[in-house]
Amino acid sequence: MSSIVAYARVSTDDQTCENQRRTIAARYAVGKWFSDDGVSGMVAAAQRPAMAALLAYVREGDTVVVAAIDRLGRNTIDILNTVEALKTKGVSVVSMREGFDLATPAGKLMLTMLAAVAELERENLKVRQLAGLERARAEGKSLGRTKAIDDAAVLAWRGENSASIKATAERFGISAASVKRACSKS
Repeated sequence: MSSIVAYARVSTDDQTCENQRRTIAARYAVGKWFSDDGVSGMVAAAQRPAMAALLAYVREGDTVVVAAIDRLGRNTIDILNTVEALKTKGVSVVSMREGFDLATPAGKLMLTMLAAVAELERENLKVRQLAGLERARAEGKSLGRTKAIDDAAVLAWRGENSASIKATAERFGISAASVKRACSKS
């Protein structure tokens, strides 16, 4: 007997799959749910715990429903491979946001185009992010975490007290490696 199988995914731990669940449950009587919480779409589908379990679970005639195609992944090849693996098992895929059944020729065409556009957008985002970092550097802005250790103070205290690396680390509440790094800058 065929059933509706739903898959939801969020990329970070502070997000929830609840909205995806509600969207899918409002339209489909889901027989089995799979969700990957805090798993990036950059992780190959077959390597995500819930997706791997879904791929092992589904049977011919089942329909996998996702709220949006980007829940399957962000990489065109991975999304297409996942859909193809499901199709090979006789399973159809429905993407609600885009409104198509990926088992049909028109659905597969739409999937290919949408996945390619999503990948292009991700690449454009990377380019914009790098440009922003480059601009910040050019403006003299300090990037990254601020240094928590005053190397000069560590070096001075160690020298004044003829202290060992271990004693200096304990005095400042830092690691021995941090003491060595601070002292190597003299």
